[in-house]
Amino acid sequence: MRNPHAGQPFTTSDDEIAAALADVSIPTLMLSLVHMSGDPTLIRGALKPAGLFLNEVQGYMSEDDKAAVRKIALEVIAGYRDRGCPEPEPVSAELLHEMMQWLVCEPVPDEYVPMLLEEMELDGRDARATRATSPAHDFPVVVIGCGESGLLAGIRLKEAGIPFTIVEKNGGVGGTWYQNTYPGARVDVGNHFYCYSFEPSDQWTHFFAEQPELQAYFQRVMDKHDIGRHVRWETEVVEAVWDDATATWTVHARDRDGEAVTLTARAVISAVGQLNRPHIPQIAGQHDFAGPAFHSSEWDHSVDLRGKRVAMIGAGASGFQIAPSIAPIVGQLTVFQRTAQWMFPNPNYHEQVGPGVRWALRHLPFYGRWYRFLLFWPGCDKGLDAARVDPEYPDQHKAVSEINEITRIMFTEWITSQIGDDPDLVAKVVPDYPATGKRTLQDNGSWLKTLTRPNVELVRTGIDRIERDAIVTADGVRHRADIIIYATGFHAGKLLWPMTIRGRNGEVLGERWGERPSAYLGITVPDFPNLFCMYGPGTNLASGGSLIFHSECQMRYITQCLELLIADRRRSLEPREDRTADWIERSQAEMRKMVWSQPSIKHSFYKNSHGEIYTLSPWRLVDYWGWTREPNPQDFVFR
Repeated sequence: MRNPHAGQPFTTSDDEIAAALADVSIPTLMLSLVHMSGDPTLIRGALKPAGLFLNEVQGYMSEDDKAAVRKIALEVIAGYRDRGCPEPEPVSAELLHEMMQWLVCEPVPDEYVPMLLEEMELDGRDARATRATSPAHDFPVVVIGCGESGLLAGIRLKEAGIPFTIVEKNGGVGGTWYQNTYPGARVDVGNHFYCYSFEPSDQWTHFFAEQPELQAYFQRVMDKHDIGRHVRWETEVVEAVWDDATATWTVHARDRDGEAVTLTARAVISAVGQLNRPHIPQIAGQHDFAGPAFHSSEWDHSVDLRGKRVAMIGAGASGFQIAPSIAPIVGQLTVFQRTAQWMFPNPNYHEQVGPGVRWALRHLPFYGRWYRFLLFWPGCDKGLDAARVDPEYPDQHKAVSEINEITRIMFTEWITSQIGDDPDLVAKVVPDYPATGKRTLQDNGSWLKTLTRPNVELVRTGIDRIERDAIVTADGVRHRADIIIYATGFHAGKLLWPMTIRGRNGEVLGERWGERPSAYLGITVPDFPNLFCMYGPGTNLASGGSLIFHSECQMRYITQCLELLIADRRRSLEPREDRTADWIERSQAEMRKMVWSQPSIKHSFYKNSHGEIYTLSPWRLVDYWGWTREPNPQDFVFR
């Protein structure tokens, strides 16, 4: 069978090929040419990228060099077409490593190569897939949630032959990409990386896709793997209770009609998000407001914003996307922002994917896999360098290290270059805390240009109260409003809330955790047997990578844990107390070394009321990948 990543045969004409090459990433193209021609000297000459930075996918190559590559490529591709598009011969591990380093213009340490090769699937094999090895008909599993991680759980459980039911509170697949339908909602990880490694897509129309396209992707994947028939839609889990005597979980839920639903399982996988329960701050008088008011994740599409005075409270990740989308149609937009956000330039943030890119993804051998690598590498642990605190660095209120200071300067120059010579606006939009200290946003100029519109005002003064037709700030100014949008985020620190999870002896997980949720590797919890978390405590990513990558690591680990139970007919599994305590201690010690923990950073949804962070991962992706490749039975207590 032909490797699916080797490209589909084509009969495209020379002229059509030439037109397609005008769109593509030239460095990525050159690696595809090596596969097609079998000639590694193509990347050993003068034509090569000059550098790599985040979403700069052309390697800063000159226009002359890119034109020279296109000329060579047309000849190689046409010859490949005329030979009938044969599947390329396998490339040696040494050459693949050389190709990696050539593409990113820097050494790729040996420890990363196995992870990257697994991620790229150049051999056409999904190494994270699970195959049934033991009969599992009497080991039912309940998965809570059908977002990206819950859908993945269903796919892997089906592969393993383990019976399962997914319980989803929404009416469709996608989690946050089903629920958040506000104007401008889009992903902030490049789509050719923000998708399952085993289900790439050559159909993305934007490099950073908008919500409808993302939800449609998960729908297609669900349909392809026939997971929908395993899902109970519009059914919300209320409680899950462990019974030691029977070694089972009883999961209590409510369906769309309010009727009770009870499921029994040998294991429960929580695939709920950390950002899915809306947070609306308590503000005096807010219930007296006469007009429509709603949270960004509960967008009321029946409300017509045209010509209205709209007040948006909050300007984090959601507000940052909403404002540019609605500013051209509203009469007045008043944005209330507590703190400024750091952002970095991303010229592709709103760009459409050209037809040539889609053609290359579909037809050129391994183009899509190398493009995925090109997006992965800049966000693979490099962000931790700028986030790590140098204890000897002076004045850590503004920067925590030399590289963090360079990042702050670069971000500041980008911000100020967009807004002209307005000192008042500059003072409002340039943060006063270290760069990357809170969630860092991306911009192609749309947010900052929106703030310079005559019908947009950015207010940084705190809100005192809400009246029938206005928001009143602490300085006594009334900002009239017809509509209020709460872009105020989520209850990020309340993991698995508002469900009640009762473990051994009836202990409630939420009470055990309090403001310090923790799990071994973010996945398992002592005294809560056969309970597994995806996107659990300490696994959110603030320095780069993709949650889908983390989910694939976690689900491989979970399915292997289930196999440990099924193969030896064990009743239950839970992590050892000492291993868990050591994990928490090491994670917290590492977190205290990171910029997100800096005391100078206020109002961060990463932090609990004690200024501690239990939701983020401070670890390199390569380390987490290694730790979750295979469970160590010595880490667990089996019963």
